[in-house]
Amino acid sequence: MTLTPRDREALRIIGRLGLVRPKQLEEAGVSRSRFYRLVDKGLIERLTRGVYALPGHDPTLDHTLAVVGRRAPKAVFCLLTALRFHGLTTQSPAEVWLALPEGAREPTIRGVAIRVARFSGEALTEGIETHLVEGVEIRVYSPAKTVADCFKFRNKIGVDVAIEALRDFSAKYRGGANDLAKFARICRVTRVLQPYLDSIA
Repeated sequence: MTLTPRDREALRIIGRLGLVRPKQLEEAGVSRSRFYRLVDKGLIERLTRGVYALPGHDPTLDHTLAVVGRRAPKAVFCLLTALRFHGLTTQSPAEVWLALPEGAREPTIRGVAIRVARFSGEALTEGIETHLVEGVEIRVYSPAKTVADCFKFRNKIGVDVAIEALRDFSAKYRGGANDLAKFARICRVTRVLQPYLDSIA
């Protein structure tokens, strides 16, 4: 198979980025016609609608987060998904939990089960961390924010999950009490969380 220097450059760019969208490649100087020609030749694989990678792309444990992050870059991973990302749970959620503002449309991504929790104000905007997964920048609530969220949404995810997250957080982040108190205030769960905090102190 004959490849032009521009074809090789396009493949190098995709290899560096990991998961890509055609628009993103256009911004990097790869035309759509070249991109789809390489797809037709089998040199680029479609993973899900609008997301592509090189054949043999080595997915990480957080591959699904990278796919969602590429398709919905403003989404923030929360609750069970954020707990698993930070290693604060033994749960392995079948769905990807996303925080969205009231009224925002839920993203649809083929092959990915999405579960949405609605947030507003500081509870939506505070405590967001960015991480690089398979070349994709994803947004995830911090460990302390996630634990506070678990108590806020305890009726959705279960009190036992929230308590497990609090125990794991307390063991892993011994200096994290101030952060936890801050997010408990933001999420308005200080009074709910305090008895559990006292019991594991």
